[in-house]
Amino acid sequence: MSENGTRLVQFGIFEVDLRAGELRRNGSKVKLQEQPFQVLSLLLRHPGEVVTREEIKSKLWPADTFVDFDHSLNAAIRRLRDALGDSAENPRFVETVPRRGYRFLPPINGAGASIAEEKPTRPIWWPILAALVVGLMSVAGGFFIARRPYVHRETGQRRLTANSQDDPILGSVISPDGKYLAFADKKGLFLRQIDSDETHPVALPKGFDAVPAAWYPDGTHLIVSSVEGPKSPPGLWQISIMGGTPRRLIDDGRSASISRDGSQVAFVRGRNPKEELWAMGSKGEEPRQLFAVPPRSELGVPAWSPTGQQLAFMIVSYPPAQWGAETNINVLDLKTGRQEVIISPRTIKPDLSDDAQLGRGLAWTSDNHLIYSVSEPPPNQGDSNLWQVALDSAGRISGRPTRLTTAPDDVFALSVSADGKRIAFIKDAWIPTIYISELGHGADGITAPKRLTPDNWKNIPFGWTPDSKAVIFVSDRDGAFHIYKQQIDQSVSELLVGGKEQANVPRLAPDNSLLYVAWPEPGEPTRPSRLMRVSAVDGRPKIIVERDGIGNFQCARPPSTLCLYHVGTATRLSFFRFEPATGQSEELPELKIDDEAPHTYNWNLSPDGKMLVTAKMGGVSQDPSITFHALEDGSKRTVTVKAYAGLGGLDFSADSKSLWATAFTNDEKCVLLNIDLQGNIRTMLEDHEMLINWAVPSPDGRYLALAKGRGSSNVWMAERF
Repeated sequence: MSENGTRLVQFGIFEVDLRAGELRRNGSKVKLQEQPFQVLSLLLRHPGEVVTREEIKSKLWPADTFVDFDHSLNAAIRRLRDALGDSAENPRFVETVPRRGYRFLPPINGAGASIAEEKPTRPIWWPILAALVVGLMSVAGGFFIARRPYVHRETGQRRLTANSQDDPILGSVISPDGKYLAFADKKGLFLRQIDSDETHPVALPKGFDAVPAAWYPDGTHLIVSSVEGPKSPPGLWQISIMGGTPRRLIDDGRSASISRDGSQVAFVRGRNPKEELWAMGSKGEEPRQLFAVPPRSELGVPAWSPTGQQLAFMIVSYPPAQWGAETNINVLDLKTGRQEVIISPRTIKPDLSDDAQLGRGLAWTSDNHLIYSVSEPPPNQGDSNLWQVALDSAGRISGRPTRLTTAPDDVFALSVSADGKRIAFIKDAWIPTIYISELGHGADGITAPKRLTPDNWKNIPFGWTPDSKAVIFVSDRDGAFHIYKQQIDQSVSELLVGGKEQANVPRLAPDNSLLYVAWPEPGEPTRPSRLMRVSAVDGRPKIIVERDGIGNFQCARPPSTLCLYHVGTATRLSFFRFEPATGQSEELPELKIDDEAPHTYNWNLSPDGKMLVTAKMGGVSQDPSITFHALEDGSKRTVTVKAYAGLGGLDFSADSKSLWATAFTNDEKCVLLNIDLQGNIRTMLEDHEMLINWAVPSPDGRYLALAKGRGSSNVWMAERF
């Protein structure tokens, strides 16, 4: 490569300016020292080829240079991988070729490309395939197009784990001295020395699966969360990093945080709608409730102030019949009991996008800064990044927010070293995907699910076309959720409903017109929910019902003409019959659900219009149950699903003679069940790797469209300079 050649090299979302000696990611400069940059430049001259360690030594460390070459090169490669977000275990950019050298994997544009074409070292199809793979990975991470941040404070970032999608990180926490990371995956609990990457398993009793929650100040003990049985809630335990017998602190506790002096532990108990913030002594003594959140709300991990006199925590609220959730950061003064919101979406949006929302991460540093996460604007709404703001002694904001990170994926599970300089966090990418299974005669058998949607956007199925040849689903591929259909023998989809607002729950009316619901978002609380119909004449959506509280809806199939929707309040779900062409509605007073948490119920209407099924969703400590409601005579029948901790989706079979239901345990097992009208239960699919949300049968009864999801998660570290 001559100096007169092209000076810019591009690969994926990165750009290298060879003359200026700069590496950029999506236009933003990435800090990279001189030697790692020289190694990158040399690898870019030979894309796809092995560059030996001897070649690198001769180019960058001449014979008269007195240096520990192996140590220097290893350090340069490690820093290069950190800058690229790469790893030796699962390389996307720099591959280690054992006992030989290194190879640059992705295809490049710009300088060096012509040399790679003159000396191909792989089959001609390989660059094409590699380009597709890099493109898919970029879609999965979301090409991050950063807005100019309000204030940007430089931080160094480093990836600490490189687990595959099949073995995601379940939890992690950094030690008080910032030297160690405790983390858990499906293989167990591990302790990693951060600066050397040396990793050791923590010896624990067989069958005791632990997820780290917090370090004690002594740096030798941890609080971990563990589930004793498939239907048990998680409990909190104390363990030594040297292993040994765990010590039980409290049952039904999670999301623990330890005060800096080690005397107090804050944690969360219960499940929606009864989540509570508690505190106890460091050994589990004197547990006491601090407060309970309102219904339709969830608590995040609490964070102690430097003095131990206050707690910060997130409250996630789900307004009835609205799209999305609203998150606020609160501070509780333990002496006075005063509690107030210090950060909300309304306080962050003047400096950020109107679409910005608070994420799941929260930590309070020793220098009195609150670190939290904020989502990015569409189409990167699945990504979030770290911000910080200074607080005063009362726990109120006393400075201007500053951005700490700029990277794809969602951030959560924050922990900080005692000096506040190192922040460990998990970056997670949750991907709902559509799979197809074929059913045997009478649902006696089911084939292994095959993936339908090839991309890594969030794709969620709700229905089928009348001919059973295409799935109707929603996807967030262009920012908001919109409605698509895709033939089961094709890999591309067709847009049915687009626009600026969220379009959800697409289902067919008896006349085969398309219906869907548009819920107001948290930023528009005064706008009612709207039930929409897409005209068969011009394809334009039309409002047929507009009222507060509309939730789920569904229609039977001909010859039945029954269509129902529900309206939710704080204590009741009321059901209404409606005409899909006009929206004319009539309440069915005999059909209602009265409960302290009616929003936790799911329901489904049988295709023949004769049966309604209801069930309470989510994790429970007792046996979950399903109720069948006969609409003709009002009779009911309840089926108990004893082996599981909770239920997911409900969908009647195409012939209305059985029900497809998903269930799960608290030890990571998910199943698809088939339940007939007499209450006989058969397990059809079992999955320990992915979550099965629900299964939608095709009208002809031959196929199931499965809503399945999995996440990839790894630990990263940011250093505050």
